[in-house]
Amino acid sequence: MHDVLPSVLTRPLVEAALTEDLGRRGDLTSAAVVSPDLTTRLAIVAREAGVACGLELARQSFQYLNEQIEFNALLADGDSLKAGQVMAEVSGNARAILAAERTALNFLTHLSGIATTTHEIQTLIAPTGAQVTCTRKTLPGLRVLQKYAVRVGGGRNHRMGLDDAILIKDNHIALAGGDIVATLRQAKAFAGHLIAIEVEVDTLAQLEKVLHEGVALVLLDNMSLADLSTAVSWCRGICQTEASGGLRPETALAVAKTGVDFLAMGYVTHSARYLDIGLDYTD
Repeated sequence: MHDVLPSVLTRPLVEAALTEDLGRRGDLTSAAVVSPDLTTRLAIVAREAGVACGLELARQSFQYLNEQIEFNALLADGDSLKAGQVMAEVSGNARAILAAERTALNFLTHLSGIATTTHEIQTLIAPTGAQVTCTRKTLPGLRVLQKYAVRVGGGRNHRMGLDDAILIKDNHIALAGGDIVATLRQAKAFAGHLIAIEVEVDTLAQLEKVLHEGVALVLLDNMSLADLSTAVSWCRGICQTEASGGLRPETALAVAKTGVDFLAMGYVTHSARYLDIGLDYTD
């Protein structure tokens, strides 16, 4: 079981999603054909296997519109799902449930998809000891949720934002004068002792220049498998290594086998599939 995100982070996102869907006039369809006092019971059902994520957001979506709605979660984020498994039961005012249905399912299908994708890749590479990390390639406004889903799926988070750590990339080096070592030393002087520093290198020649400059991590970008293996051997006992550059599920295992510590995979947030989950009438 995973600790859920605090409501101070999730409630504004739920409110924004409901506002977007209800627009200026609310749920016209339910208002037209469903009695305002009707109550009902429905079930949230996984239509395929995967990893559950987003149940608390689903609960908040329904109860935001009607605090009397009962949301009975039958499992927790991080639990395995089987096709046809009931994830939660929802009962209460029918209009409110229908109005919140799509928002709740959007959170569940998207976040469960990320958790499932992350879990599948992490399981694949687990024998190598490498770990999947996500990137900042996230949907605007939803980063905290997407990165939470990565953790639920067994992955790790890279930077949450630009204020987390220093990551020197090629554009930084170019705009700082083109000297990777001078740029790194300038960053170290700025950072002090509490801010971690990572530097991106594209070649073994660049790596050789920075290897003994005291970085915590090197980002090995778009290197061949042979160069990755060499880089890992050079860095062993000195700093940790992270591979990046268009990594996908079909290439993850080969990259992990080079011995890198981390696989930086934007894929798990920007290309993860939605998990098929529905809300079914049970009465």
